Amino acid sequence: MSQQDSVHEECSQMLQTIYDCFWWDRLWLPYNLTWSDLEDRDGRVYAKASDLYVTIPCAFVFMIIRYVFERSVATYFAHKLGIKEKVRLKVKPNPILEKSFAASSKHPKQTEIEGLAKKCNLTPRQVERWFRRRRNQDRPSVLKKFREACWRFTFYLLAFTAGMAVIVDKPWFYDLRETWKGFPIQTMLPSQYWYYMIELGFYWSLLFSVASDVKRKDFKEQIIHHVATIILISFSWCTNYIRAGTLVMAVHDASDYFLESAKMFNYAGWKTTCNSLFILFAVAFIITRLIIFPFWIINCTVFYPLELYPAFFGYYFFNGILVVLQLLHIFWAALILRMALKFMTGNIVEDERSDRDETDNSNEEEEPVKNGPVSNGHPLLNNNHGKTD
Repeated sequence: MSQQDSVHEECSQMLQTIYDCFWWDRLWLPYNLTWSDLEDRDGRVYAKASDLYVTIPCAFVFMIIRYVFERSVATYFAHKLGIKEKVRLKVKPNPILEKSFAASSKHPKQTEIEGLAKKCNLTPRQVERWFRRRRNQDRPSVLKKFREACWRFTFYLLAFTAGMAVIVDKPWFYDLRETWKGFPIQTMLPSQYWYYMIELGFYWSLLFSVASDVKRKDFKEQIIHHVATIILISFSWCTNYIRAGTLVMAVHDASDYFLESAKMFNYAGWKTTCNSLFILFAVAFIITRLIIFPFWIINCTVFYPLELYPAFFGYYFFNGILVVLQLLHIFWAALILRMALKFMTGNIVEDERSDRDETDNSNEEEEPVKNGPVSNGHPLLNNNHGKTD
């Protein structure tokens, strides 16, 4: 055997060892159960890790559908509501200022402005104007933010409707102990399969498109949220936590479409409608994320399984991810309540949660348009959001 073949064999053995350790029964399944217990037999069909491969192409399909949707359906509704693309004044090309803009700061200090003015043979005021216009070129337009909100509203509303259709007739929707009856020997239903694949594909698409989407104040928290959601959905699928997983997904889809619809009407300047939808969102978010999720869902996943099996690694891992999501819920709820308090007291507030662009806060130099976002005391809506998830 050649040295190259020997190295190849050693690598194969190492990878096989890692694979065997990762899928060790004792990690992911209750005591006295093995993966062979979850093999299809006697008319029962179980979830398989290989099923998740389909979610990656599904994510790209979502991205294509989103592209077409935003430029056709969303744009149509935007025009009907009087939202138009704003024409922004572009800066004159200036290599020195462009280099400074890209390398150092988008908001240069006065000393930096004066130094750049001397290098470019411009006045400090001209340099300030150049940086302001250059920042505004990168700011997402109201039309872009409306399109994003319209797409998310459509998905979350359809996902919540589909999720309820999947679980509303199931016994574990009314009696949470039924979630664990016979676990993990629970056959997979076709409706559960499609619900999982669509939800996971959508969250992959959000992660893939995060660089091109409008960046918001809670950008890092959103990344953590998307990754935690993908891990949770994937893990619950592989270990047959499907009943609990469908409940978690349905709870998270229950409020987001209110937020996205409120944004849409905010961008259109419909203040009263925006306010009403925001109130509905805040109420739905608090009920689903701070009451139902921790006191029903997490309570169900923490205590009821122990009535059937001793705790095992998969049990701790699943509940650990749920706790991460709950901490994010508390973070977002604190911002929402803080914002709502300021709004009720009549104070003008800054963006408290995720709807702020991370580019510029200065006034835009644009041609006037018919409608724009209203200043209604809802900072979450004034700029541009889980689910939330």
